[in-house]
Amino acid sequence: MTMAHAYPLPACRDLFYGGRFHLPQGGYGRTVNPATQDDLGPVANANAADVDAAVRAAHLAFQAWRKTKPEVRAAALRELAHRLRVHADELGFLDAINCGNPVREMAGDVHAAAAQVDYFAGLVHEAKGDTLPMGEGVLNYSVHEPFGVVVRIVAYNHPLMFLATKLAPAVAAGNTVVMKAATQAPLSAYRLATLLQDIFPPGVVNVLSGETECGQALVDHPLVKKVALIGSTATGISILRAAAEKVMPVSLELGGKNPLIICPDADIDKAILGAVKGMNFTWAGQSCGSTSRCFVHRSVYDRVIDEMAQQISQLYRCGLPTDPATTMGSLVSRTQYDKVMSFIGSAQREGARLVCGGGRPADPALASGWFVEATVFADVTPAMRLFREEVFGPVLAVIPWDDEEDLLGMVNGLDYGLTASIWTRDLASAHRLASRVESGYVWINHVSAHFIGADFGGYKQSGLGREEGISELLAWTQTKNVHVAL
Repeated sequence: MTMAHAYPLPACRDLFYGGRFHLPQGGYGRTVNPATQDDLGPVANANAADVDAAVRAAHLAFQAWRKTKPEVRAAALRELAHRLRVHADELGFLDAINCGNPVREMAGDVHAAAAQVDYFAGLVHEAKGDTLPMGEGVLNYSVHEPFGVVVRIVAYNHPLMFLATKLAPAVAAGNTVVMKAATQAPLSAYRLATLLQDIFPPGVVNVLSGETECGQALVDHPLVKKVALIGSTATGISILRAAAEKVMPVSLELGGKNPLIICPDADIDKAILGAVKGMNFTWAGQSCGSTSRCFVHRSVYDRVIDEMAQQISQLYRCGLPTDPATTMGSLVSRTQYDKVMSFIGSAQREGARLVCGGGRPADPALASGWFVEATVFADVTPAMRLFREEVFGPVLAVIPWDDEEDLLGMVNGLDYGLTASIWTRDLASAHRLASRVESGYVWINHVSAHFIGADFGGYKQSGLGREEGISELLAWTQTKNVHVAL
Protein backbone atom coordinates (compact mmCIF):
# COMPACT_ATOMS: atom_id res chain seq x y z
CA MET A 1 0.00 0.00 0.00
CA THR A 2 1.37 3.40 -0.97
CA MET A 3 0.27 6.73 0.41
CA ALA A 4 0.06 10.19 -1.08
CA HIS A 5 2.47 12.78 0.21
CA ALA A 6 1.24 13.88 3.63
CA TYR A 7 0.93 17.65 3.82
CA PRO A 8 0.79 19.50 7.14
CA LEU A 9 -2.68 20.27 8.40
CA PRO A 10 -3.68 23.94 8.59
CA ALA A 11 -2.17 25.53 11.66
CA CYS A 12 -4.85 28.21 11.84
CA ARG A 13 -8.40 26.91 12.31
CA ASP A 14 -10.09 30.24 13.03
CA LEU A 15 -12.72 32.31 11.24
CA PHE A 16 -11.64 34.40 8.27
CA TYR A 17 -13.37 37.72 7.71
CA GLY A 18 -12.36 41.31 7.09
CA GLY A 19 -9.07 40.13 5.59
CA ARG A 20 -7.74 38.30 8.66
CA PHE A 21 -8.40 35.39 10.99
CA HIS A 22 -10.39 35.84 14.21
CA LEU A 23 -10.83 33.62 17.24
CA PRO A 24 -14.36 32.17 17.25
CA GLN A 25 -16.69 33.41 19.95
CA GLY A 26 -18.55 30.14 19.48
CA GLY A 27 -15.52 28.09 20.49
CA TYR A 28 -14.12 25.00 18.79
CA GLY A 29 -15.30 21.55 17.86
CA ARG A 30 -13.29 18.61 16.54
CA THR A 31 -12.98 17.04 13.12
CA VAL A 32 -11.88 13.51 12.24
CA ASN A 33 -10.72 11.37 9.34
CA PRO A 34 -13.85 9.32 8.56
CA ALA A 35 -11.78 6.49 7.09
CA THR A 36 -9.71 5.95 10.24
CA GLN A 37 -11.39 7.93 13.05
CA ASP A 38 -8.09 9.73 13.64
CA ASP A 39 -8.61 13.06 15.36
CA LEU A 40 -7.61 15.87 12.99
CA GLY A 41 -7.82 18.59 15.60
CA PRO A 42 -9.97 21.61 16.41
CA VAL A 43 -12.28 23.48 14.06
CA ALA A 44 -13.92 26.84 14.66
CA ASN A 45 -17.63 26.91 15.43
CA ALA A 46 -19.04 30.29 14.43
CA ASN A 47 -21.98 31.46 16.52
CA ALA A 48 -24.42 34.29 15.80
CA ALA A 49 -22.00 36.93 17.08
CA ASP A 50 -19.26 35.62 14.78
CA VAL A 51 -21.67 35.64 11.86
CA ASP A 52 -22.66 39.22 12.60
CA ALA A 53 -19.01 40.32 12.60
CA ALA A 54 -18.32 38.53 9.31
CA VAL A 55 -21.41 39.91 7.59
CA ARG A 56 -20.62 43.43 8.74
CA ALA A 57 -17.08 43.09 7.39
CA ALA A 58 -18.51 42.03 4.04
CA HIS A 59 -21.01 44.90 4.14
CA LEU A 60 -18.22 47.39 4.82
CA ALA A 61 -16.28 46.11 1.80
CA PHE A 62 -19.20 46.07 -0.62
CA GLN A 63 -19.34 49.67 -1.87
CA ALA A 64 -15.68 49.73 -2.88
CA TRP A 65 -15.85 46.26 -4.45
CA ARG A 66 -18.93 47.00 -6.54
CA LYS A 67 -17.07 50.02 -7.97
CA THR A 68 -13.96 47.99 -8.75
CA LYS A 69 -13.34 47.66 -12.48
CA PRO A 70 -14.44 44.30 -13.87
CA GLU A 71 -10.97 43.53 -15.21
CA VAL A 72 -9.55 43.99 -11.70
CA ARG A 73 -12.10 41.54 -10.33
CA ALA A 74 -11.17 39.16 -13.15
CA ALA A 75 -7.46 39.45 -12.35
CA ALA A 76 -8.12 38.52 -8.72
CA LEU A 77 -10.08 35.45 -9.77
CA ARG A 78 -7.37 34.37 -12.20
CA GLU A 79 -4.78 34.65 -9.46
CA LEU A 80 -6.98 32.48 -7.25
CA ALA A 81 -7.23 29.90 -10.05
CA HIS A 82 -3.44 29.92 -10.42
CA ARG A 83 -2.91 29.31 -6.70
CA LEU A 84 -5.44 26.50 -6.72
CA ARG A 85 -3.45 24.73 -9.43
CA VAL A 86 -0.15 25.25 -7.61
CA HIS A 87 -1.59 23.83 -4.37
CA ALA A 88 -3.88 21.19 -5.90
CA ASP A 89 -2.14 18.19 -4.35
CA GLU A 90 -2.12 19.77 -0.89
CA LEU A 91 -5.76 20.82 -1.04
CA GLY A 92 -6.75 17.43 -2.43
CA PHE A 93 -4.94 15.74 0.46
CA LEU A 94 -6.81 17.85 3.02
CA ASP A 95 -10.15 16.98 1.45
CA ALA A 96 -9.27 13.29 1.24
CA ILE A 97 -8.43 12.91 4.92
CA ASN A 98 -11.37 15.04 6.04
CA CYS A 99 -14.27 13.86 3.86
CA GLY A 100 -13.09 10.33 2.97
CA ASN A 101 -12.97 10.62 -0.82
CA PRO A 102 -9.92 9.28 -2.70
CA VAL A 103 -6.99 11.69 -2.89
CA ARG A 104 -6.53 11.37 -6.64
CA GLU A 105 -10.10 12.49 -7.27
CA MET A 106 -9.87 15.27 -4.70
CA ALA A 107 -6.81 16.73 -6.42
CA GLY A 108 -8.77 16.53 -9.65
CA ASP A 109 -11.54 18.48 -7.94
CA VAL A 110 -9.11 21.33 -7.29
CA HIS A 111 -8.10 21.51 -10.95
CA ALA A 112 -11.78 21.47 -11.92
CA ALA A 113 -12.37 24.33 -9.49
CA ALA A 114 -9.54 26.34 -11.03
CA ALA A 115 -11.08 25.90 -14.48
CA GLN A 116 -14.46 27.13 -13.21
CA VAL A 117 -12.89 30.14 -11.48
CA ASP A 118 -11.08 31.04 -14.71
CA TYR A 119 -14.37 30.69 -16.59
CA PHE A 120 -16.13 33.20 -14.36
CA ALA A 121 -13.16 35.54 -14.54
CA GLY A 122 -13.79 35.62 -18.27
CA LEU A 123 -17.45 36.54 -17.78
CA VAL A 124 -17.00 39.75 -15.79
CA HIS A 125 -18.02 41.89 -18.79
CA GLU A 126 -21.02 39.70 -19.65
CA ALA A 127 -23.53 41.08 -17.14
CA LYS A 128 -24.75 43.33 -19.92
CA GLY A 129 -27.81 45.53 -19.90
CA ASP A 130 -30.29 46.29 -22.68
CA THR A 131 -31.83 49.31 -24.32
CA LEU A 132 -35.47 49.49 -25.30
CA PRO A 133 -36.52 51.55 -28.36
CA MET A 134 -39.00 54.17 -27.11
CA GLY A 135 -39.04 56.79 -29.85
CA GLU A 136 -37.41 60.20 -30.18
CA GLY A 137 -36.52 62.09 -27.01
CA VAL A 138 -36.56 59.04 -24.74
CA LEU A 139 -33.88 56.63 -23.54
CA ASN A 140 -34.80 53.44 -21.71
CA TYR A 141 -32.12 51.03 -20.53
CA SER A 142 -31.52 48.27 -17.99
CA VAL A 143 -28.43 47.41 -15.97
CA HIS A 144 -27.40 44.46 -13.79
CA GLU A 145 -26.30 45.42 -10.30
CA PRO A 146 -24.89 43.26 -7.48
CA PHE A 147 -27.01 42.47 -4.43
CA GLY A 148 -24.50 43.33 -1.72
CA VAL A 149 -23.57 40.77 0.93
CA VAL A 150 -24.42 37.26 -0.21
CA VAL A 151 -23.97 33.86 1.40
CA ARG A 152 -22.98 30.49 -0.02
CA ILE A 153 -23.40 27.31 2.03
CA VAL A 154 -21.70 24.24 0.58
CA ALA A 155 -21.77 20.47 1.03
CA TYR A 156 -19.13 18.02 2.22
CA ASN A 157 -18.75 15.79 -0.84
CA HIS A 158 -16.59 18.30 -2.75
CA PRO A 159 -15.48 20.69 0.02
CA LEU A 160 -12.77 22.71 -1.72
CA MET A 161 -14.27 22.61 -5.19
CA PHE A 162 -17.61 23.94 -3.99
CA LEU A 163 -16.02 26.71 -1.92
CA ALA A 164 -13.81 27.98 -4.73
CA THR A 165 -16.22 27.66 -7.63
CA LYS A 166 -19.19 29.11 -5.78
CA LEU A 167 -17.46 32.25 -4.55
CA ALA A 168 -16.34 33.07 -8.10
CA PRO A 169 -19.59 34.17 -9.81
CA ALA A 170 -20.74 36.10 -6.75
CA VAL A 171 -17.60 38.24 -6.53
CA ALA A 172 -17.28 38.48 -10.33
CA ALA A 173 -20.69 40.17 -10.32
CA GLY A 174 -19.54 42.69 -7.70
CA ASN A 175 -20.96 41.16 -4.51
CA THR A 176 -19.08 40.46 -1.32
CA VAL A 177 -19.53 36.95 -0.04
CA VAL A 178 -19.56 34.97 3.19
CA MET A 179 -18.81 31.31 2.55
CA LYS A 180 -19.86 28.63 5.03
CA ALA A 181 -17.61 25.59 4.78
CA ALA A 182 -18.94 22.05 5.03
CA THR A 183 -19.54 21.21 8.69
CA GLN A 184 -18.10 17.71 8.35
CA ALA A 185 -15.00 18.65 6.30
CA PRO A 186 -13.75 22.21 6.85
CA LEU A 187 -9.96 21.72 6.76
CA SER A 188 -9.42 22.78 3.15
CA ALA A 189 -11.48 25.92 3.82
CA TYR A 190 -8.88 27.20 6.28
CA ARG A 191 -6.11 26.65 3.75
CA LEU A 192 -8.16 28.30 1.01
CA ALA A 193 -8.67 31.36 3.21
CA THR A 194 -4.91 31.65 3.68
CA LEU A 195 -4.32 31.36 -0.06
CA LEU A 196 -6.79 34.10 -0.96
CA GLN A 197 -5.98 36.44 1.94
CA ASP A 198 -3.80 38.78 -0.14
CA ILE A 199 -5.76 38.44 -3.40
CA PHE A 200 -9.02 40.18 -2.52
CA PRO A 201 -9.50 43.38 -0.52
CA PRO A 202 -10.45 42.76 3.12
CA GLY A 203 -14.07 41.71 3.50
CA VAL A 204 -14.71 40.73 -0.11
CA VAL A 205 -14.35 36.99 0.55
CA ASN A 206 -15.00 35.67 4.05
CA VAL A 207 -14.86 32.04 5.16
CA LEU A 208 -16.64 30.63 8.21
CA SER A 209 -16.97 27.15 9.64
CA GLY A 210 -19.67 26.05 12.02
CA GLU A 211 -22.80 24.06 12.56
CA THR A 212 -26.52 24.79 12.49
CA GLU A 213 -26.31 28.03 14.48
CA CYS A 214 -23.85 29.45 11.97
CA GLY A 215 -26.00 28.59 8.96
CA GLN A 216 -29.20 29.85 10.55
CA ALA A 217 -27.61 33.14 11.59
CA LEU A 218 -26.32 33.70 8.06
CA VAL A 219 -29.73 33.14 6.50
CA ASP A 220 -31.49 35.34 9.08
CA HIS A 221 -29.04 38.27 9.07
CA PRO A 222 -30.73 41.48 7.84
CA LEU A 223 -27.68 42.58 5.82
CA VAL A 224 -27.58 39.34 3.81
CA LYS A 225 -29.34 39.90 0.49
CA LYS A 226 -29.18 36.44 -1.10
CA VAL A 227 -28.35 32.88 -0.02
CA ALA A 228 -27.33 29.87 -2.10
CA LEU A 229 -27.12 26.31 -0.83
CA ILE A 230 -25.67 23.06 -2.06
CA GLY A 231 -27.20 20.51 0.27
CA SER A 232 -30.19 18.38 1.11
CA THR A 233 -33.75 19.08 0.06
CA ALA A 234 -34.77 19.30 3.72
CA THR A 235 -32.18 22.02 4.37
CA GLY A 236 -33.25 23.82 1.21
CA ILE A 237 -36.86 23.90 2.35
CA SER A 238 -35.75 25.30 5.71
CA ILE A 239 -33.78 28.06 3.99
CA LEU A 240 -36.74 28.87 1.72
CA ARG A 241 -38.97 29.32 4.75
CA ALA A 242 -36.48 31.64 6.43
CA ALA A 243 -35.93 33.58 3.21
CA ALA A 244 -39.67 34.12 2.85
CA GLU A 245 -39.64 36.17 6.05
CA LYS A 246 -37.24 38.61 4.35
CA VAL A 247 -38.55 38.19 0.78
CA MET A 248 -34.96 37.22 -0.06
CA PRO A 249 -33.96 35.38 -3.25
CA VAL A 250 -32.29 32.00 -2.97
CA SER A 251 -30.51 29.55 -5.23
CA LEU A 252 -30.74 25.88 -4.28
CA GLU A 253 -28.90 22.83 -5.61
CA LEU A 254 -30.48 19.98 -3.70
CA GLY A 255 -31.01 16.24 -3.70
CA GLY A 256 -31.75 13.78 -6.44
CA LYS A 257 -33.06 10.28 -7.04
CA ASN A 258 -31.89 10.26 -10.60
CA PRO A 259 -32.86 7.81 -13.37
CA LEU A 260 -30.61 6.05 -15.85
CA ILE A 261 -32.61 4.43 -18.66
CA ILE A 262 -31.25 1.53 -20.72
CA CYS A 263 -33.28 0.95 -23.88
CA PRO A 264 -33.33 -2.44 -25.65
CA ASP A 265 -31.32 -1.10 -28.61
CA ALA A 266 -28.56 0.48 -26.50
CA ASP A 267 -24.90 -0.45 -26.79
CA ILE A 268 -25.21 -2.68 -23.75
CA ASP A 269 -21.53 -2.81 -22.83
CA LYS A 270 -21.32 0.99 -22.79
CA ALA A 271 -24.64 1.29 -21.00
CA ILE A 272 -23.55 -1.05 -18.22
CA LEU A 273 -20.33 0.90 -17.74
CA GLY A 274 -22.37 4.09 -17.74
CA ALA A 275 -24.73 2.74 -15.09
CA VAL A 276 -21.79 1.79 -12.88
CA LYS A 277 -19.93 5.07 -13.40
CA GLY A 278 -23.11 7.10 -12.98
CA MET A 279 -23.57 5.83 -9.44
CA ASN A 280 -20.38 7.69 -8.41
CA PHE A 281 -19.11 4.79 -6.33
CA THR A 282 -15.72 6.54 -6.18
CA TRP A 283 -17.35 9.05 -3.81
CA ALA A 284 -19.22 6.20 -2.07
CA GLY A 285 -22.34 7.40 -3.88
CA GLN A 286 -22.24 10.75 -2.10
CA SER A 287 -23.27 12.88 -5.05
CA CYS A 288 -26.58 14.61 -5.71
CA GLY A 289 -26.23 13.81 -9.42
CA SER A 290 -25.76 10.05 -9.00
CA THR A 291 -28.03 8.02 -11.27
CA SER A 292 -29.16 5.80 -8.43
CA ARG A 293 -32.24 4.31 -10.15
CA CYS A 294 -31.29 2.18 -13.16
CA PHE A 295 -34.27 1.33 -15.39
CA VAL A 296 -33.37 -1.59 -17.68
CA HIS A 297 -35.56 -2.95 -20.48
CA ARG A 298 -36.60 -6.48 -19.60
CA SER A 299 -35.14 -7.93 -22.81
CA VAL A 300 -31.60 -7.10 -21.61
CA TYR A 301 -32.27 -7.06 -17.86
CA ASP A 302 -30.54 -10.30 -16.84
CA ARG A 303 -27.43 -9.54 -18.87
CA VAL A 304 -27.14 -6.07 -17.39
CA ILE A 305 -27.47 -7.37 -13.83
CA ASP A 306 -24.84 -10.08 -14.32
CA GLU A 307 -22.28 -7.88 -16.06
CA MET A 308 -22.85 -4.92 -13.77
CA ALA A 309 -21.60 -6.90 -10.78
CA GLN A 310 -18.51 -7.92 -12.74
CA GLN A 311 -17.77 -4.32 -13.71
CA ILE A 312 -18.08 -3.14 -10.13
CA SER A 313 -15.69 -5.81 -8.83
CA GLN A 314 -13.11 -4.76 -11.43
CA LEU A 315 -13.42 -1.00 -11.00
CA TYR A 316 -14.02 -0.28 -7.33
CA ARG A 317 -11.91 -1.18 -4.33
CA CYS A 318 -12.58 0.42 -0.97
CA GLY A 319 -9.41 1.78 0.52
CA LEU A 320 -7.85 4.49 2.61
CA PRO A 321 -8.46 7.83 0.92
CA THR A 322 -4.77 8.79 1.03
CA ASP A 323 -3.78 5.71 -1.01
CA PRO A 324 -3.56 6.74 -4.70
CA ALA A 325 -4.68 3.21 -5.66
CA THR A 326 -7.99 3.62 -3.83
CA THR A 327 -10.94 3.76 -6.20
CA MET A 328 -13.73 4.05 -3.61
CA GLY A 329 -13.64 6.07 -0.41
CA SER A 330 -15.54 6.07 2.84
CA LEU A 331 -18.75 7.71 3.89
CA VAL A 332 -18.30 11.00 5.67
CA SER A 333 -19.65 10.11 9.12
CA ARG A 334 -21.27 7.58 11.40
CA THR A 335 -24.59 9.31 10.78
CA GLN A 336 -24.29 8.77 7.04
CA TYR A 337 -23.10 5.18 7.53
CA ASP A 338 -26.10 4.34 9.70
CA LYS A 339 -28.44 5.91 7.14
CA VAL A 340 -26.97 3.88 4.27
CA MET A 341 -27.13 0.64 6.24
CA SER A 342 -30.76 1.34 7.11
CA PHE A 343 -31.56 1.59 3.39
CA ILE A 344 -29.78 -1.70 2.73
CA GLY A 345 -31.77 -3.34 5.51
CA SER A 346 -35.10 -1.98 4.31
CA ALA A 347 -34.41 -3.09 0.72
CA GLN A 348 -33.75 -6.63 1.90
CA ARG A 349 -36.85 -6.69 4.10
CA GLU A 350 -39.03 -5.35 1.28
CA GLY A 351 -37.94 -8.06 -1.15
CA ALA A 352 -35.26 -6.51 -3.36
CA ARG A 353 -32.59 -8.95 -4.59
CA LEU A 354 -29.06 -8.23 -3.41
CA VAL A 355 -26.69 -8.55 -6.38
CA CYS A 356 -23.43 -7.43 -4.77
CA GLY A 357 -22.12 -5.59 -1.74
CA GLY A 358 -24.48 -4.93 1.11
CA GLY A 359 -22.01 -4.60 3.96
CA ARG A 360 -18.60 -3.48 5.14
CA PRO A 361 -15.47 -4.46 3.18
CA ALA A 362 -13.50 -7.36 4.65
CA ASP A 363 -10.13 -5.55 4.69
CA PRO A 364 -9.11 -5.23 8.38
CA ALA A 365 -7.25 -2.02 7.57
CA LEU A 366 -10.64 -0.40 6.97
CA ALA A 367 -12.35 -1.67 10.11
CA SER A 368 -12.33 1.70 11.87
CA GLY A 369 -13.75 3.70 8.99
CA TRP A 370 -17.25 4.31 7.68
CA PHE A 371 -16.94 2.09 4.62
CA VAL A 372 -19.76 0.38 2.75
CA GLU A 373 -19.21 -1.83 -0.28
CA ALA A 374 -20.55 -0.86 -3.69
CA THR A 375 -24.06 -2.29 -3.47
CA VAL A 376 -26.60 -3.20 -6.15
CA PHE A 377 -30.18 -4.34 -5.62
CA ALA A 378 -32.24 -5.82 -8.46
CA ASP A 379 -36.01 -6.23 -8.76
CA VAL A 380 -36.67 -2.95 -6.97
CA THR A 381 -40.28 -1.74 -7.16
CA PRO A 382 -41.84 1.72 -6.76
CA ALA A 383 -43.32 0.67 -3.43
CA MET A 384 -39.87 0.26 -1.87
CA ARG A 385 -38.14 2.94 0.17
CA LEU A 386 -34.97 2.42 -1.89
CA PHE A 387 -36.90 3.45 -5.02
CA ARG A 388 -38.39 6.61 -3.51
CA GLU A 389 -35.79 8.20 -1.23
CA GLU A 390 -32.30 9.57 -1.77
CA VAL A 391 -29.69 7.39 -0.06
CA PHE A 392 -26.61 9.55 -0.69
CA GLY A 393 -24.53 6.41 -0.47
CA PRO A 394 -23.22 3.56 -2.65
CA VAL A 395 -26.52 1.77 -3.26
CA LEU A 396 -27.88 1.32 -6.80
CA ALA A 397 -31.48 0.24 -7.43
CA VAL A 398 -32.19 -1.66 -10.68
CA ILE A 399 -35.75 -1.74 -12.02
CA PRO A 400 -37.07 -3.64 -15.08
CA TRP A 401 -39.35 -1.95 -17.60
CA ASP A 402 -41.40 -3.04 -20.63
CA ASP A 403 -43.64 -0.17 -21.75
CA GLU A 404 -42.35 3.37 -22.33
CA GLU A 405 -45.38 5.08 -20.78
CA ASP A 406 -45.09 2.95 -17.66
CA LEU A 407 -41.36 3.71 -17.60
CA LEU A 408 -41.94 7.46 -17.70
CA GLY A 409 -44.53 7.16 -14.96
CA MET A 410 -41.91 5.56 -12.71
CA VAL A 411 -39.11 7.91 -13.76
CA ASN A 412 -41.17 11.07 -13.18
CA GLY A 413 -43.17 9.84 -10.21
CA LEU A 414 -40.94 11.37 -7.53
CA ASP A 415 -40.51 14.93 -6.30
CA TYR A 416 -36.87 14.96 -7.46
CA GLY A 417 -35.65 16.01 -10.91
CA LEU A 418 -31.93 16.77 -11.00
CA THR A 419 -30.21 14.56 -13.61
CA ALA A 420 -31.11 11.75 -16.01
CA SER A 421 -29.14 9.50 -18.36
CA ILE A 422 -30.60 7.79 -21.45
CA TRP A 423 -28.88 4.97 -23.35
CA THR A 424 -30.13 4.19 -26.86
CA ARG A 425 -28.89 4.02 -30.45
CA ASP A 426 -32.15 5.49 -31.77
CA LEU A 427 -31.99 9.27 -32.18
CA ALA A 428 -35.75 9.69 -32.12
CA SER A 429 -36.05 7.70 -28.88
CA ALA A 430 -33.22 9.69 -27.34
CA HIS A 431 -34.81 13.06 -28.02
CA ARG A 432 -38.32 11.87 -27.16
CA LEU A 433 -37.25 10.55 -23.77
CA ALA A 434 -35.06 13.59 -23.10
CA SER A 435 -38.05 15.84 -23.72
CA ARG A 436 -40.27 13.87 -21.36
CA VAL A 437 -38.06 13.15 -18.36
CA GLU A 438 -38.58 15.76 -15.66
CA SER A 439 -34.93 16.53 -14.99
CA GLY A 440 -32.83 19.65 -15.39
CA TYR A 441 -29.66 17.99 -16.71
CA VAL A 442 -29.88 15.12 -19.18
CA TRP A 443 -27.14 12.99 -20.71
CA ILE A 444 -27.68 10.80 -23.79
CA ASN A 445 -25.23 7.90 -24.04
CA HIS A 446 -23.16 9.66 -21.39
CA VAL A 447 -23.25 10.13 -17.65
CA SER A 448 -21.89 12.09 -14.68
CA ALA A 449 -19.85 14.73 -16.51
CA HIS A 450 -20.38 18.45 -16.06
CA PHE A 451 -19.47 20.90 -18.81
CA ILE A 452 -18.21 24.42 -18.16
CA GLY A 453 -20.79 26.86 -19.44
CA ALA A 454 -23.67 24.35 -19.42
CA ASP A 455 -26.38 25.30 -16.91
CA PHE A 456 -26.70 22.73 -14.12
CA GLY A 457 -29.73 22.54 -11.86
CA GLY A 458 -32.87 20.64 -11.02
CA TYR A 459 -36.60 20.47 -11.48
CA LYS A 460 -39.10 20.08 -8.65
CA GLN A 461 -37.53 19.58 -5.21
CA SER A 462 -34.05 19.18 -6.66
CA GLY A 463 -33.52 22.90 -6.64
CA LEU A 464 -34.04 26.45 -7.84
CA GLY A 465 -31.78 28.27 -10.28
CA ARG A 466 -28.94 27.19 -12.53
CA GLU A 467 -25.19 27.03 -11.94
CA GLU A 468 -21.93 26.58 -13.86
CA GLY A 469 -22.89 28.87 -16.77
CA ILE A 470 -23.60 32.52 -17.47
CA SER A 471 -26.98 32.08 -15.77
CA GLU A 472 -25.14 31.68 -12.48
CA LEU A 473 -23.30 34.97 -12.96
CA LEU A 474 -26.54 36.80 -13.77
CA ALA A 475 -28.26 35.17 -10.79
CA TRP A 476 -25.94 37.19 -8.55
CA THR A 477 -27.27 40.43 -10.01
CA GLN A 478 -30.56 42.29 -9.87
CA THR A 479 -31.97 44.22 -12.80
CA LYS A 480 -32.61 47.96 -12.68
CA ASN A 481 -34.51 49.78 -15.42
CA VAL A 482 -33.82 53.48 -16.08
CA HIS A 483 -36.14 55.68 -18.16
CA VAL A 484 -34.84 59.07 -19.31
CA ALA A 485 -36.91 61.83 -20.90
CA LEU A 486 -34.36 63.80 -22.94
